[in-house]
Amino acid sequence: MRKLIVRFFGKKERFQKVQRNLVSEMDNMLGTKVDHPPNFNPAMAPDLPQIVYPAARRDVSMEEKIHDYRIRDVYRWLENPDSAETQQFINAQNAISKPFLENTQEWQAIHDKMTKLWDYPKYGCPSRHGKFYYYFKNTGLQNQSVLMQQESLDGPEVEFLDPNSLAADGTTALTQKSFSENGAYMAYGLSEQGSDWIKIRIRKAADGTDFPEILEKVKFSNISWTKDNRGFFYGRYPNQEGKTDGSETKQNEFQKLYYHRVGKSQGNDTLVAEFPENPSWRIASEVSDCGKYLILSVSPTTRDNMVFYANLEPGKDITEKLEVKPIVDKLDADYEYITNEGSKMYFHTNKGAPNYRVVIIDFASPAEDNWTTVIPEHEKDVLEWALCVHQNKLVLCYNRDVKNILQSYELHTGKMTGQFGLDIGTINGISGKRKYSEIFYSFTSFLTPGIIYHYDFAKPVMKPKILRETHLNLEGFNRDDYSVDQVFYESKDETPIPMFIIQRKRSEDTVSPRPCLMYGYGGFNYSLMPVLSNTGIMFMDTFDGVLAYPNIRGGGEYGIEWHNGGRLLNKQNCFDDFQAAAEYLTKQKYTTKERLAIQGASNGGLLVGACINQRPDLFGAAIAQVGVMDMLRFNKFTIGHAWQTDYGNPGERQAFAYLYKYSPLHNVQIPLNPTQEYPSTLILTGDHDDRVSPLHSLKFAAALQEAARHSEYQVNPILLRVYTKAGHGAGKPTKMRIKEATDIITFLRKTLEVDCVNL
Repeated sequence: MRKLIVRFFGKKERFQKVQRNLVSEMDNMLGTKVDHPPNFNPAMAPDLPQIVYPAARRDVSMEEKIHDYRIRDVYRWLENPDSAETQQFINAQNAISKPFLENTQEWQAIHDKMTKLWDYPKYGCPSRHGKFYYYFKNTGLQNQSVLMQQESLDGPEVEFLDPNSLAADGTTALTQKSFSENGAYMAYGLSEQGSDWIKIRIRKAADGTDFPEILEKVKFSNISWTKDNRGFFYGRYPNQEGKTDGSETKQNEFQKLYYHRVGKSQGNDTLVAEFPENPSWRIASEVSDCGKYLILSVSPTTRDNMVFYANLEPGKDITEKLEVKPIVDKLDADYEYITNEGSKMYFHTNKGAPNYRVVIIDFASPAEDNWTTVIPEHEKDVLEWALCVHQNKLVLCYNRDVKNILQSYELHTGKMTGQFGLDIGTINGISGKRKYSEIFYSFTSFLTPGIIYHYDFAKPVMKPKILRETHLNLEGFNRDDYSVDQVFYESKDETPIPMFIIQRKRSEDTVSPRPCLMYGYGGFNYSLMPVLSNTGIMFMDTFDGVLAYPNIRGGGEYGIEWHNGGRLLNKQNCFDDFQAAAEYLTKQKYTTKERLAIQGASNGGLLVGACINQRPDLFGAAIAQVGVMDMLRFNKFTIGHAWQTDYGNPGERQAFAYLYKYSPLHNVQIPLNPTQEYPSTLILTGDHDDRVSPLHSLKFAAALQEAARHSEYQVNPILLRVYTKAGHGAGKPTKMRIKEATDIITFLRKTLEVDCVNL
């Protein structure tokens, strides 16, 4: 009702004004000066604080001609995170957004409820290494989960590594770990303040003490031990000028593969492989199960990789570069090592199989004509991954209509031997090794926090056993009171798109539109699977709301063809699919435009930014988290060049022209009538995000607020919130996660037409 009052008085005020001093969308995009309409009041809502957006300097001299396009990048100065002017802009934005969100009794009530909701024990999948089992445990509100150690599954648990003791504010996170073959040592990576940079240390399993060395300049690297337990391979970047703490924007280039020996300083590490002629290539390494091969997965992007290998001599020290030989030297498919028998390597790949298959590549005769298919491509289901356990068993996880299926097969024959019963949901964790007969896997769904199962292939008559099951700490919550439905709706080009809809069950005679939160991603071959979201649960319980998850193109839900349908020159399909989902939800009366909020992070933030530019009339509110907003310069910062397989290369004219059409930053427009008014928009980022640099969010927010200043029709608020000591998301402390979720729910409470039915 309050939003209706806002709309009424807003229109009354607008009808008394004359459109003037407004410019065309293209002139605004190019930086033409615009005057304010007279007597403009940007906040007409009696229940919302009046917002005076900080004026961001527009540098109209920053103009360049690219592929015959004249581009004015008036906010390029915001690309410098260390300048005093950028910091002033961030402080001014937080000075608006923080009071808007926090200076209410509702924020505290929502925060208290969110804290209680979050406060339940959480566990990770156990994994066996040597004579110990390890798993992550969080008692509820610990900022970071603690790595626990047990000698047996029913024995006493011991704290093996507690990241909470490393930083008082919880911003140091354990983001990577790898155990030696005998389980005597654990190499682990620590991230600080949300950055992708990690520091590697080595801990003894027997007593939990660390060796003295610390390995630095490590990023986008796995850790792969040699089978003699003497050391491991890892990737590191050369020294660079300036900072390397996650707040810098410099490109990450010239990664090299090193071998580290336990107990030695990093200065003694051996350089084993590099590709100096290709500075953007990244190297992931894996030592084969037999220990005789080092397998390199090499790629400059986020999809498709090449395969190289080098011979190893177990027990012999590695003191010089290895001779690296190519197996696959083209970037036209994905390859992931599973296991091997001698020179015959098992790979999970989509080469010649859009839905993926398992093949054997003999390194002794690696020509593609000699490959053997062990598990053929399924006609419809997508093979997500494969794991070798119990010497000769393959555990395979399929995606069937956005639901996981778990099966077992014989390694040598490819014959299916079993199927694990699962509800509608996701396998979000699994552990097992070829030398062990037991596996552990974790299941989650939209309404289930987590169930961890234990199964032993050595005891085939036994069914999988529930090892641990967690439950939400929310008074009155019963998942049986909610329904999970999957619908298929038509996109703009009539392609059927699946969407999950979750809501509290109601009788047919009481059905009416509800508030709705729609979340999307649509990129990088990533499948948006059924998982529990505390923010989503809070939205449903507090506002009697509906959750919607459309599985738009660009993801991997239906294999590589689904990905191809939403990338490069097909990227607009992602936005069309998302907008069609909004139209479906309103047409089918799940919600109304005024009560529909959209949310997305990273590539999903790009999705939200593009959609509020293209169809602002569809949405009541929008949450864009750590989004990619400048599509003409994304490849110039940190790891952005790796995204060109999804977005295209702005250095190429055709790609540039296509990117220019949807780039959120370059398509901001001044609302010229009520239907063009932007929805209430909250843009979130972190000052140490070195995956998607905060500059994207800063520039986009500046452009949106500039347009709002010059439109008599823009009443809805546009806010930017920049969190400190925060990155892209991984390793974010629980306290910060709760605060961010509280900000989102509070923003929706204040800007959507919602009533608190349970707060």
